[in-house]
Amino acid sequence: MGADTGQTWQAWVPVAAPEPLPAVTGPAAPLPMLTADPALPIAPTERIADLWVVGAHGGAGESTLAALVDGWLAAEHAWPDAPQPAPCVLTARTSAGGLLAAQAALRQWAAGDTPVQLTGLVLLADAPGSLPRSLRDLAGLVAGGAPRCWSIPWIEQWRLGQAQVTRDVARLIRDLTVVTDTTRRSK
Repeated sequence: MGADTGQTWQAWVPVAAPEPLPAVTGPAAPLPMLTADPALPIAPTERIADLWVVGAHGGAGESTLAALVDGWLAAEHAWPDAPQPAPCVLTARTSAGGLLAAQAALRQWAAGDTPVQLTGLVLLADAPGSLPRSLRDLAGLVAGGAPRCWSIPWIEQWRLGQAQVTRDVARLIRDLTVVTDTTRRSK
């Protein structure tokens, strides 16, 4: 199902979560004893988003993900410094460069050098097929630095500029909506 069927993703996303949210894989909050080099700039903004999608590098897929849900905004490649602590998700491709950029951005967050509430990391496939073992191992290492991690396989329609929502993407949307709603209610 997708944009070409005339149905929206909301029509086929299950109301009740059939699976639990991804387990917390790493720190839930910054660890003040850490230090890190600034990987991403901090960009002041007056805009407020339900969720900021932050790309760890160029081509990380943040604008594609942000466009899927009203209220989500692409932060480009900077941590948003919004009027209230901004809920964010970091995105990266599963190439070596993308994973290393995500690792550096996660270190920056973990050191407490960002004004955001990090929900997790979304790893978007950089090519069709399985990851080579070395990248799979690196992805596992990097994911351990984020509160949660989601992996989205290659979606050819995205490459062509089509807003395709697969089951994996629908699950991601549902999970991020649940996490950000829970975070807002606990304030």
